[in-house]
Amino acid sequence: MRTRLSALLVVILAFSTICICLAQPARTRLVVSASGRGDFRTVQGAVDHAMGPTVIAIQPGIYHEKVSISRKGIWLIGLGANPEDVTITFGDSAKNTGSTFKSGTVIVDADQFAAENLSIVNTWWDDHADPADASQAVALQLSSDQSVLDRVRLLSGQDTLYAASRTCRGSTNSGSCDASREYFNDCFIEGNVDYIFGDAKAVFNHCELHSRRHHEIMITAQSKHFPAEESGYYFLNCKITGVNEWDQVMLGRPWRDYATVLFDHTDIEQTLAPEGWSEWGGRLKTATYREYDSYGPGVNGGKRIVKSPPLTREEKRQLNPRSLLEGADGWNPISEAKQLQRLVHRLR
Repeated sequence: MRTRLSALLVVILAFSTICICLAQPARTRLVVSASGRGDFRTVQGAVDHAMGPTVIAIQPGIYHEKVSISRKGIWLIGLGANPEDVTITFGDSAKNTGSTFKSGTVIVDADQFAAENLSIVNTWWDDHADPADASQAVALQLSSDQSVLDRVRLLSGQDTLYAASRTCRGSTNSGSCDASREYFNDCFIEGNVDYIFGDAKAVFNHCELHSRRHHEIMITAQSKHFPAEESGYYFLNCKITGVNEWDQVMLGRPWRDYATVLFDHTDIEQTLAPEGWSEWGGRLKTATYREYDSYGPGVNGGKRIVKSPPLTREEKRQLNPRSLLEGADGWNPISEAKQLQRLVHRLR
């Protein structure tokens, strides 16, 4: 009897392993090298070749190109020692393309995107010093559910990161809508005006938010459209840096009526404006803006323009990437970030 049970257990375990393998199809691997030593010289060339979930391993170098990704399951992995060693860069803006949403250096409109250990840069603000040329210039335009960016640098001026959702934009107030879930871990994001904007449900964990010099800096412009939309920006254990040269630095302003942003345990090194948040079209009255346990020389606190009610014990328990982003399907962004970290070491 014991032998039969053991044999049955082996069969069950084997079948479970097969099911897991079928649920997680093997990823094709392509190598990009500017020197010609890989499968492709350009990132876009590899993206266009991908037919399913694909790991695109990118050798160190500067890749001067716009990249558009509309295929599900594309992972970009930089093989350098640091994120600076692999840089995808271009210099478009709303001014020269006719739209903010045509200016992105990397544009992702497909789910389950991931990026690890690389930089995405829009050079418009570096290439056009004349204030008359100031314009929206997106580095990463991301509309992707279950997306993870780990140790990624995003650099521009205005509108650096469009952390957005394509699912809720056409919805109405009549029902709920699950926004795209996006996880940013240990990232560096630089910009000035509204430099993190959009309507995703995004968690920024241990990220550095670096203000590029400007007379009026807005870190966020979240755009939750209606109360039942499940979107918002959550900054956990992040750091705000930048040079204090008469700049007015705000945590954000509401792009849409129900903008939702929370900062928790933020190391504020650059001096914030005392009011912390900025009005935009009278929307502060319906926005949900919260700030908890900020510290550092730039806090300049106590006189925020909106109040942050105390968190309940359950709300505090929920302030972690897994709880905020797992959704009905139980997605684990922390596990996926660790998988990316292991992958870059294996591929080098």
